[in-house]
Amino acid sequence: MKNVSLSEAKANIDDVLRTVESGEAVTIQPDAPLTPEEEEARAARIRWAIEGIKELRKHTKPVSVEEIIAWKNEGRE
Repeated sequence: MKNVSLSEAKANIDDVLRTVESGEAVTIQPDAPLTPEEEEARAARIRWAIEGIKELRKHTKPVSVEEIIAWKNEGRE
């Protein structure tokens, strides 16, 4: 298995893809691990976003999967 940093993978994506296509596994690791403070701030942003989505859902009608797919594909033809 080959380990590469995220910045290395981005800079050499063709090489990474060739390695994977040849059957070798590639693990892409972040350039710098998050500190506990950064991780908590990230988790807080995620919780805030989820609460915002829940609040929006209180004011909208339910939609089907088909409607969502149609919206996603709208204008792509």
